[in-house]
Amino acid sequence: MPTAETTRASAHEPEPVRPTKEDEVAAAGSELIGGPIGRRALLGTSWWTPVRVVALVAIGMFALGMVQKLPCYDGAWFFGASSQYTHACYSDIPHLYQGRGFADGLVPYFDKIPGDMEYLEYPVLTGVFMEVAAWLTPGSGSIQHQEKIYWMVNAGMLMVCAVVIAVCTARTHRRRPWDGLLVALAPAFALTATINWDLLAVALLAAAILMWSRGRALAFGVLIGLATAAKFYPFLVLGPLFVLCWRAGKWREVGTALLGAVGAWLAVNLPVMYFAPEGWSKFYSFSHDRGVDFGSVFLFLSQWLKITISFEMANTWAMVMMVIICVGLTALTLTAPRRPRFAQLAFLIVAAFILTNKVYSPQYVLWLIPLAALARPRWRDFLIWQACEVAYFLGIWMYLAYTTSGDAHKGLPTDGYQVAIAVHLLGTLYLCAVVVRDIFMPERDMVRRAGDDDPSGGVLDGAEDVFVLGAAAHPPRHASYFDGPQVEWGSRNAATGDGSP
Repeated sequence: MPTAETTRASAHEPEPVRPTKEDEVAAAGSELIGGPIGRRALLGTSWWTPVRVVALVAIGMFALGMVQKLPCYDGAWFFGASSQYTHACYSDIPHLYQGRGFADGLVPYFDKIPGDMEYLEYPVLTGVFMEVAAWLTPGSGSIQHQEKIYWMVNAGMLMVCAVVIAVCTARTHRRRPWDGLLVALAPAFALTATINWDLLAVALLAAAILMWSRGRALAFGVLIGLATAAKFYPFLVLGPLFVLCWRAGKWREVGTALLGAVGAWLAVNLPVMYFAPEGWSKFYSFSHDRGVDFGSVFLFLSQWLKITISFEMANTWAMVMMVIICVGLTALTLTAPRRPRFAQLAFLIVAAFILTNKVYSPQYVLWLIPLAALARPRWRDFLIWQACEVAYFLGIWMYLAYTTSGDAHKGLPTDGYQVAIAVHLLGTLYLCAVVVRDIFMPERDMVRRAGDDDPSGGVLDGAEDVFVLGAAAHPPRHASYFDGPQVEWGSRNAATGDGSP
């Protein structure tokens, strides 16, 4: 039986935000399962909690993504030059089982691989993931059979990562667990989940953001270090976090996070770096020397303008653009009328890296999906962006079908592929634009208009500013006029109403 104290405490706990009350697309979609939740519904009294629903939906969508790969599993990976592209079911996983020496029992980074790629070109923690899957793959049967089992083993391990991502996203914003459905139901998530091993790094980053939201700076740092040991991009979120902590004066927390990240990354990399330096460095040399590749703005420009862009030129311009964007995000953080939310800046910095990179593989969309769900939890904008990414997903495979079908020319020609690249770039830029608008106009931010400050910000949530520049030093009562609930600066629960538009 609850005590008087627990009853009083629960009475002051803010109610979870219901997306069907604040989002017209969510409300319309809920008609498929009976319509929006009524005000007399008994919430929290069933086994079907939001987090459990999100986890089960993520498993279901992942399974549908595996079904989408069935034509390749049945033979398109192995027979026919273009059939795996015409069915849009390509995956690196089965091809690299033999191509990177796992079928022959070679040890990643230590043993040379026959062929052009002398060593495994993936970061160490991803290499460990691939090796564990190889250990679980039986060595009997034909090589095609082994590759199919290897893909299936990896798919099972990646499904665990997918559930971790969805659950961590659902739990990061305490009052917004249903935002995890944006991840679980994302079409591009299901389509690209088993193309490569990116979900490992995405899961570690999602868990890191959850730890930061709970004020656990060391755990956040350790997980960021592990994520960076699995994929290069996760360390980028440390930059925005540093600037946010600079504005809020939270130096101890950001210092703890940085130490944890460096320590975890070194713990994973140092043994391989010391005992197999040539194999360890392959990922970095391959990334540096890689030419302009699929999906990038550089490929778009080279095809459109009919010019050749060397990898040195692409490296230089990518670095220049990233530096400019980082300076711009720093200025935005320090001058915004209200301190931006951590998830907003994390999304923007990773999106900037994707937009300026030399290559955009279709599974890179996985990097952004959980960050987008936290930065802009609005179904309309999210689905617009997802539609663009699905269009690119189909575009690249149809283009590869065209280039590998010989004189038959089955698929999408170069001009059509340029349109697919442009759609991907514009879709990502659109989502970046609405996130930046939310930073300048906090009343339009779906999280803050419901009364929260920065639920993914941990120690930043509700913290006072200690260093600001420009107009932010003398903010008006409201940054702009908006016909809806107003949020008082520096107050977590000052909004009125239930967050409905």
